[in-house]
Amino acid sequence: MADIVKQILARPIQLADHITKAAVDVNNFEQDCLDIKTKTEKLAALLRQAARSSNDLYERPTRRIIDDTEQVLDKALTLIFKCRANGLRRVFTIIPAAAFRKTIQQLENSIGDVSWLLRVSTPADDGDNEYLGLPPIAANEPILCLIWEQIAILCSGSIEERSDAAASLVSLARDNDRYGKLIIEEGGVGPLLKLAKEGRMEGQESASRAIGLLGRDPESVEHIVNAGVCSVFAKILKDGNMKVQIVVAWAISELAAHHPKCQDHFAQTNTIRLLVSHLAFETIQEHSKYAIASKQTMSINNIVMANTNSTTTVKDSDIDGNQISHPMGDQKTTQMHNLVANMMAMKSKDNATMNNNIPKPNQQHSPVQHTHHEQKQHQVALSGTSIKGKRESEDPATKAEMKAMAARALRHLCAGNAAICSSITESRALLCLAVLLEKGPDEVQYHSAMALMEITAVAETNSDLRHSAFKPTAPAAKAVVDQFLRIIEKEDSELLVPSIQSIGHLARTFRATETRIIGPLVKLLDDREPDVTREAAIALKKFACTENFLRVNHCKAIIEAGGTKHLVPLVYFGEQMVQTPSLILLSYIAMHVPDSEALGEDNVYRVLEWASKQGHLMQDPTVDDLVNRGRESMELYQSRH
Repeated sequence: MADIVKQILARPIQLADHITKAAVDVNNFEQDCLDIKTKTEKLAALLRQAARSSNDLYERPTRRIIDDTEQVLDKALTLIFKCRANGLRRVFTIIPAAAFRKTIQQLENSIGDVSWLLRVSTPADDGDNEYLGLPPIAANEPILCLIWEQIAILCSGSIEERSDAAASLVSLARDNDRYGKLIIEEGGVGPLLKLAKEGRMEGQESASRAIGLLGRDPESVEHIVNAGVCSVFAKILKDGNMKVQIVVAWAISELAAHHPKCQDHFAQTNTIRLLVSHLAFETIQEHSKYAIASKQTMSINNIVMANTNSTTTVKDSDIDGNQISHPMGDQKTTQMHNLVANMMAMKSKDNATMNNNIPKPNQQHSPVQHTHHEQKQHQVALSGTSIKGKRESEDPATKAEMKAMAARALRHLCAGNAAICSSITESRALLCLAVLLEKGPDEVQYHSAMALMEITAVAETNSDLRHSAFKPTAPAAKAVVDQFLRIIEKEDSELLVPSIQSIGHLARTFRATETRIIGPLVKLLDDREPDVTREAAIALKKFACTENFLRVNHCKAIIEAGGTKHLVPLVYFGEQMVQTPSLILLSYIAMHVPDSEALGEDNVYRVLEWASKQGHLMQDPTVDDLVNRGRESMELYQSRH
């Protein structure tokens, strides 16, 4: 940095020296040239002071100010050379008086710019803490000067000053997207990350919040990721203060939301595991040696099979000697509690078996192998035990906010990413999200529902994830579905739409014997808000579509639940956002069970025939094709009605 600044300053200093020497040997306008010489000498002294302080100078304003200064000195030198002309050259050289006034003013402005640069780059211990004001260069864009000043403080200020500067950048980035762009372009990301890594709690919070606000588009996020944000945030999530961790989790969610390609970068720094550990803390009772079941050791299905074959009932007090609290003060063991308790009991039993199988010293295994085995177990664990004491001392509101932001971050990190979704579902996160969806505070419930919606959306298109994580016998998957159904039956407005969407995403995982899903969804078709009705129709469509192996069974279940009675008026009189998905669902039902008497009673054939003549409904060729296929299937059975 110092060498670069010295190179930038070299030519302006040389130009200033040339002007000083040339100004004493002029033939015309001697007094004006002496005024230029005086200003230039003062400017040269400041430039040499800047060269001596090159280690402290902030590069971005240095480049801008020195470039402008160099142009001013070039013009001043040209003017001085004109004044040295004599003879015939003097006759043809006309120098207006205003040229000298303009040049002197420009030199004065350059003196002000370089003086400001020296003051703003002075370390805090040497500065006088007075208001620096605006340099002349910032006359047309004062906000740029303010950004320069705050970033310079971030680079060389005291801990308190750096914290205040980060808070100022937060305000600027929040107010205007363009200001955020300027902060990135002027080199603010690096100092902010350094403060987030090394500062005090207030400074870390402000720096992390600023990073989250700066990442508003893919290009900005790419720059922030390349600057090393992933490793800095991972370290804070592991060892930082929980209030800072809350802001970091929020910032991660913002970066991932605006540039999904950064998801894998965060995954590589263990961010997913650290966020899951925050979800799991005090959500499910865990033994100190509790670890994620890896593919080599134990799958969730193994736990289910063991639970299925076991006839032993686990009591609350059997897990770590602690009572598990129940929502609404219910003293009876809930189904969710039984699920958690049984999983933990089986895991503890499995760990004991594994410990008994560890080779003894007298066996033919080297101590190195034994240590490697223990290290491997440690790597698998989602411990977080080093900061467990810090977490326990936090107030309930802070803990709840941490869970909410962790769920928010996981939601955006796993969106469309099968690998991250797999790592989440292989851990205890799925079960944690189900528990939080049941008894968490409102904000925690919402973000948990949204995270599950993203995971199920990936599972819909990824058969491996769907088969591994959402088998009907998987306890965590069963817990998730139970919570979605509870919300749908309760018709909770805030969580209703993501729950409906998630059930739709999982439509291909349900067995024919699973009869409790269709009824609640069909009920939502009757006189609800348009967005709820639309999502219910879309979800039911995924049960009835051709890609679903059990489509016939599901179509019959929809008819038995009274689905066609609701769909007919929705196609005729519903809003267009509801009409189209309702028509598609009705077409699928007509295709797969055309001989149903209920379809004839509800005049479904006439509805499809009417719809086929409505231009606004037939604009999509796919819809047109489905309606025609539905009519053709029904013609044999229903055309007379």
